[in-house]
This record gives sequence, structure tokens and C-alpha cells, in this order.
Amino acid sequence: MKAAMLYEYDPAMNVQLKLEEVKEPTITEPDEVIVRVGAAGLCRTDLHIIEGIWKPTMDPDGHLLPYIMGHENAGWVEEVGPSVKSVKPGDAVICHPFRSCGVCLNCRHGEDMHCENGSFPGLGMNGGFAEYFVTSERSLIKLKKGIMPIEVAPLADAGITAYRAAKRASKLLRPGSYCVLFGIGGLGHIALQSLHAISGCRIIAIDKEPAAQQLAKELGADFVLSGGPDVIEEVKEITSGGAHVVIDFVGELGLENVCWKMVRKGGQLFVVGYGGTIEVPTIQLVIEEINIGGSLVGNFTELVELMELNADGKVKMHYSEYNLANINTAIDDFKNRRFPGRGVIVP
Repeated sequence: MKAAMLYEYDPAMNVQLKLEEVKEPTITEPDEVIVRVGAAGLCRTDLHIIEGIWKPTMDPDGHLLPYIMGHENAGWVEEVGPSVKSVKPGDAVICHPFRSCGVCLNCRHGEDMHCENGSFPGLGMNGGFAEYFVTSERSLIKLKKGIMPIEVAPLADAGITAYRAAKRASKLLRPGSYCVLFGIGGLGHIALQSLHAISGCRIIAIDKEPAAQQLAKELGADFVLSGGPDVIEEVKEITSGGAHVVIDFVGELGLENVCWKMVRKGGQLFVVGYGGTIEVPTIQLVIEEINIGGSLVGNFTELVELMELNADGKVKMHYSEYNLANINTAIDDFKNRRFPGRGVIVP
């Protein structure tokens, strides 16, 4: 099969994936499923993998490369292991990004992403930037009739990451309260739609890119800001003191130390993007009672909920399509923010 292989890490990202013919995956466990890839989302995590940020976590011994990235996958079931009962060859599916065991206590609690025995196709093992990849039955959700894999593949990670953060935020947001979404890219535009569907809050969208600003307006943001040097004051003026919740989808480039300053007393900052370092004076945390916490991808149930919103037309993914042969062009365009929404790779 054709696959895009990563051969080296580079902090400057001056490397390209190599399109090669490799062996097709095989089933080695009774619960495994081979998926024929219909589409695979291109994620900022993929850029961080190339940079080497994930190497200490997923490749501490330096034995992983070369391997196939791609952790936002949807397609059709090609082959199933002997114990698989819930799907059959030909079924259209979206794949939860994490292969969880189902029996550890975290899995019993429903938090698949905290599984003690899981594995992550595309991070630490071969993923979906190829014609086929292998995952587990437990990771699969059948697509509703009429929904194509290319329309939803990035929902497998970008989608549930944004939805989980929006869902957590909605519990803190009464009608009329304010939520800031910092970064209206592949995740931010999903969070915006999700908040509209599950919360009565007012949404402030912040992004420096004109195309992202336009997308935010089209999706119904109440306020759209460019994120200039006065953005903190702008937010405080709109909200009369600060947002009730801020969701940071950037998390680096110094912007992580802008977001917490937008939160009102007793408010919440959810950090979703990563790569930077938050520096908050402890006295500020005490006096303002600001809460800061991370939000990690999403569990299987949250992906099911998101797919229901998608099927009802309430949450749609905006994407740009690239052929697998042009994956390096896609990476360069994504790195330089040449399109709003998400990039999607098709074999």
C-alpha cells in the first residue's frame, strides 16, 4: 500500500514525509480491525510530532522511525478479527483516536483517553496517512447513512477535542455569560458550533487571520476580534470585566500568557493548544480566583454525541482536501495557515 513515512524529527520542520510502498497491516489480535482509509485529518499535533516535541513521550528510545502519522481517521472496514461482532467489512466508520483496553478503571469510568493500557495509532504506532491502518473494534463508530468519511475524519480528534472543551465550558456558562474562543482554526470553529448547540452563552472569537475571522462570523460568533495588542482590554470592555470562560486553542507563541488575563474573577481558562509555558503570579490566582486547567481530546461517548450533532447538521467540519501524494504541500499550507478549518488527506 501507499503510505507517507516520517524518517526524522526536525525542530525547524524542514523535513518532508516520503511517499512509499509498504506492507499492508495485518490483524494480530482477535479484536483488531483493518480500516481502508477514506480520509485522515491533518492536525497541529502532526506538526509537533515532526518538530520532535512528542519524541520523549512516544519515542523515548528512538526506535519508532520511520513510521506513519495520522490519528484522525475515517473510512471503511476492510477486515475484522475473529472476536469482532459490532462491525463488518464494508461498514463506513469513524475511528476514536485511542485504542483503549476497556477493562482498566479509567476505561470503566468512561475516560478512554486516560486508559492505562491503550495505544494511539498515528502517535507511537502506524496511523492513517496511508491506504490502510489497523485499530480496535472498541474504537469504531458507524457513520450515519449518507455521511462520507471525508466529511468527518477530523472530528475523530480535532472535533472531540473541541467538543469536550465546549461541553465542559457549557456547565459554567449561563445564558448571557461570555466565552472567549482563542484561535478559530480546526478546533476553534468546531467549539464555536458546539457551544451554539449546547449553551446559551455569548461567544467572542479571536483570530488574527482574516479567513478565520470570516468563518467565525459565518458560524455566528457574537463578537469577532483580530487579537491585536489591545485584545485584553477589548474583551474586558465587551464583557464588563472579563470572560466567564476562555478556551485557548493556541497554547504557544506567547499567546498562552494573554488568555488568562482575559478571565474574570472566579472564571475558568481551559488550555487545549500546547507548546508554550503559562506564567501566572500566584497572588493573581488567589486574588482573582482564576481556575486554569487542561482539556485532553475526548472520550468515546463524546465522539458519539458529536456525531449526532453532525448528523443533525448542527456541527460541520470546514476542510481543505489534499491527495496523499501532496501531503507535504498540505503540511506546508497548514503550517502557514493558508486555509481556515482543517486539512484532510485522501489516499
